[in-house]
Amino acid sequence: MKKICLTILSALFVTLSFAQQEFHVFPENHKTTPGKTTGNGSLQNPWDLQTALTQSNKTVKGEDTIWLHEGVYNGRYNSTLNSTIPNKYITVSAYPNDRVILNGNVASTNGQTLGIRGGQVIYKDFEVTWLGGFNRDFRIKKFKGIAGVYHLEGRNCKFINLKIYNNPGLGFGSWKSTGGTLIAECFVFNNGVINEKGRGAGEGFYVQNKSEEERIIKNNVIFNNYYKGIEVWSAGRNADFEYVKNITLDNNVIFNSGLPANKYTVDNIIVASDDRNAINIAKNIKVTNNILYHNTNYLKNEVNGDAPSLTIGFYHKAPVENVVVDNNLILGRNNALRILYAKTLTFTNNTVYTGYMNFTNSVFDLAKNNNWKFSNNTYYSKNTAGFRIHKTNYSFNDWKTKFNIDTNSQKKHIGAFNLANVLDITKSEYKSSSYRVVLFNKEEQDVVVDFSEYNIEKGSKYSITDVENLDSVLKTGTLTEGSKITVPMQAVHPSENKTLNNFGVFIIEFNAVEKTASTSTNSTNEEKENKKESGLKRFFNWLF
Repeated sequence: MKKICLTILSALFVTLSFAQQEFHVFPENHKTTPGKTTGNGSLQNPWDLQTALTQSNKTVKGEDTIWLHEGVYNGRYNSTLNSTIPNKYITVSAYPNDRVILNGNVASTNGQTLGIRGGQVIYKDFEVTWLGGFNRDFRIKKFKGIAGVYHLEGRNCKFINLKIYNNPGLGFGSWKSTGGTLIAECFVFNNGVINEKGRGAGEGFYVQNKSEEERIIKNNVIFNNYYKGIEVWSAGRNADFEYVKNITLDNNVIFNSGLPANKYTVDNIIVASDDRNAINIAKNIKVTNNILYHNTNYLKNEVNGDAPSLTIGFYHKAPVENVVVDNNLILGRNNALRILYAKTLTFTNNTVYTGYMNFTNSVFDLAKNNNWKFSNNTYYSKNTAGFRIHKTNYSFNDWKTKFNIDTNSQKKHIGAFNLANVLDITKSEYKSSSYRVVLFNKEEQDVVVDFSEYNIEKGSKYSITDVENLDSVLKTGTLTEGSKITVPMQAVHPSENKTLNNFGVFIIEFNAVEKTASTSTNSTNEEKENKKESGLKRFFNWLF
């Protein structure tokens, strides 16, 4: 009997040793419970942030959570957290309903506000930024640009609902040695600087991948960065292996890239490499369901000036391979669509608004090429001969017949351009009753959004937030019987770099039903805890 008891106890203690743990972090200047290097991660004796982020995998394991409590964390941080338990993630998250800000505007030699080397960690629900005043113009004073987040090493990390903004450099670097990464529902904006030439530097995302595991970047909102929105790219010219491959960009909204840098608009997405060895070729890239926008007066058919929205390929010795561009909205001005060097390309179900489409093709004869598959696209262009190849302009009919391409697509004059007022509604995968809504109205009128298919209870309270002003609520109301909400398109006190009133991205949250459900859930959880405690008591009473 004693052996049986010891065996049971042993099994119980092993089980408890692998139970989920929760740790707590507070700012070092917190009034009552400051985070300390000497803390133990308890609520009464919390860690400071840097101490928490460098815990060994013997202390913080897969399925453990590190809670970051409300406040501003001044510093530049390095995370080496690493879960070694297969498919079990460590989570670093803001405590529920707490606003957590990592402020990198401090004296430091670190080149980023948050640098990450470690695997199987989820980072979610906090902000990475620079607070206060600082120089962003190299022409005034040259300084080292400081990025927001650098994911340098470590596989299978997830980044969810982060706000990365106002960093004087790149927003998010997702580098080559970080296979299996997921970046979802993040807001990345206003990152970058003005360089010595007066141009913008600092992308929203800079993405590479040498792994066979897919890198997924989806459902993000990326805007007003000083340089390009997403660069799937390498500037290295002498590569000896591939590291721009196996990447998916899906259902992102990217707009006005480059706008803060003296109104010099640049690509919302570029997929390419600059390798002169013809080895590091961008390949196996999917660009699907994205909305790419630049400020343009669509009511007046404006296309003057250069405003590229999507570029595929860059250098003739490194033409992209196996790139799929499907079901994207590509809006810009001249050069909105640039397909420069592509060996194998699928371009289907896209809508393009531009002055002209720019195609360069010095790798092979387009007329003899069977590796470009274009289908079901709609092009809006001001030019009758809007397809430019090697500085020669072709009409749409010549484009189709001469090159045997796009036979079931259509081209229209931009005067006929219009879109559905509701471009997209995406329900959050991580925050219940929250929706990202993308709207368009070229007359700049308010838009009615119908939520009837989402089965939201009538009488639910809702709030509307413009993603370009996340700190304040634009409008509140109650969902009526028709399940329709009117969203104002006219910006209130717009910033200098605000989108025109013909386009907007909004977060609409419903919360009345959730509060009721929360109360019920709390009661259920209490009952479960009481039952668990009662069960343990009965077990130990029986045992002893």
